Amino acid sequence: MPSGIPLSQQQIQVIQQTIPLLESAGPAITEHFYQRMFTHNPELQNVFNMSHQRSGKQQFALFSAIASYAKHLDDLSSLTSMVERIANKHSSLGILPEHYPIVGHHLIETLRELAADAFTDEVEAAWSAGYEFLANIFIDKEETIYFTNAEKNGGWRGTRKFRLVEKRIESELVKSLVFEPLDGGTVSDYKPGQYIGIKLSIPGHEFEEIRQYSLSDKFNEDCYRISVKREVVGTPGLVSNFLHDGLRLNDEVELYPPAGDFFYQERQSPVVLISAGVGITPMMAIAESLAQKNSQHKVCFLHACENIEQHSFRKRISQLKETLSLTHHTWYRNDHSDEDNVHHGFMDLAQIEQELPLNDGDFYLCGPVPFMQFAKQQLVTLGVDSSRIHYEVFGPHEAF
Repeated sequence: MPSGIPLSQQQIQVIQQTIPLLESAGPAITEHFYQRMFTHNPELQNVFNMSHQRSGKQQFALFSAIASYAKHLDDLSSLTSMVERIANKHSSLGILPEHYPIVGHHLIETLRELAADAFTDEVEAAWSAGYEFLANIFIDKEETIYFTNAEKNGGWRGTRKFRLVEKRIESELVKSLVFEPLDGGTVSDYKPGQYIGIKLSIPGHEFEEIRQYSLSDKFNEDCYRISVKREVVGTPGLVSNFLHDGLRLNDEVELYPPAGDFFYQERQSPVVLISAGVGITPMMAIAESLAQKNSQHKVCFLHACENIEQHSFRKRISQLKETLSLTHHTWYRNDHSDEDNVHHGFMDLAQIEQELPLNDGDFYLCGPVPFMQFAKQQLVTLGVDSSRIHYEVFGPHEAF
């Protein structure tokens, strides 16, 4: 993992001595950082998710990443999964080496402005070296991702123009959108569970918007499918709602190649797919991919949502039983049903404990973070080893 000139032990000690300062300031540091950066470099608002800025998620995520980096300078291998996740996200945003000096400059100036007397020349030199070291790690990792994407059959680097060729209602809140490349060529493959970045210019908005959406179908070389939830009034949903209501058939968008560190890992073991709400989308990609390969693995599909009207892909999941050795259970929080394997209330895995491959299965989770925390704790309580629990997180990096 190390890249570039390694830090000296003295520099590591100086950086780690500032951790209490960072923790006492909390996300206020990163809030100041983003305000400063967007004031001096407003063009970066074309890259960053401004909805996450308004909600505070991006500030919290960056603060957590900085604190984790500082704490683990003596053992950077412990940050491998975090680096992998962030580098994949960066690749779907088009982050380039020239962006890093800008971010580094504003980070150092933020520390200088907020830390005052504590930000000595020695501290500045150590943090400058530490940031450069970390930046090189990301630059190298992201270049590997960009190169690999470009070398794939049907692959590309940066963005590529696609057009919307199909829009389909999957439930009360979710629509699927299918995109074909404008150049008529093939598209690169992906691992089921991964996402694509979509870049849009939305009328009435000054800056471009980039969002990531999980691919929701098995791979075919002609197109990509995503399935998008309409956000309710009062929540950040600018891009998702535009995809629902503003984007028309044959309209053009720009897509980044598939990315993401969450994906199905082929093993000789049963598969359990656990989702809530629109978190069902990567699970559909996994299930459809297994069906395409005539997989003999036992598959258990567990899903939670508000009610039957919001249950996306309900009929398709039942159809997959014709191809896969599949069982499925659904929990409706605000609905009752007489259907087999439909439960009322929150997902309770103890109800179906005897059906779950607790000893040898691989468990994939996707949904809101509180739901995944809830589901993971249930699995751990039932005896599932945490190494066999894999999860996807929407938005900025979060861990649990």
